Amino acid sequence: MWESAVRVERLDLEALRLVRWREPRSRGLADQVVGLSDSGLETIFVVRLSGWGVPVRQQVRLAGRRVDIVIGSHLVIQIDGYAHHASSAQRGSDVAHDAELRLRGYTVLRFTYGQIVHDWQRVERTLQAAIARGLHLPPGRRS
Repeated sequence: MWESAVRVERLDLEALRLVRWREPRSRGLADQVVGLSDSGLETIFVVRLSGWGVPVRQQVRLAGRRVDIVIGSHLVIQIDGYAHHASSAQRGSDVAHDAELRLRGYTVLRFTYGQIVHDWQRVERTLQAAIARGLHLPPGRRS
């Protein structure tokens, strides 16, 4: 929640860190906020990948638009929360951008709120399979 509050609502990151939190866990969480997530859903996703040992970047600009997450250098993850992906026009724009990314050698995976929150094990298996196939690497380095 704090991640998206810092990025979207412009919550002052330093002010968040100056709060005298009663619980050590709250203090630790405040220290981890970097302000890159557009939503709590994106934060959940990134936190769950934090111990995987692969580079994870957020809000990377590729082919003229920001993507939610890039794992390694070439595995693009788009998180489709309903609010930002419900219209036909937005869906069409997303599909066109995905096609452009594929033409540039990226693999694009899209996950919904329901998948991330209620079916994480399947999402995790999909990500593990993609990484095992080297889809996070540049096309010339894939096994």
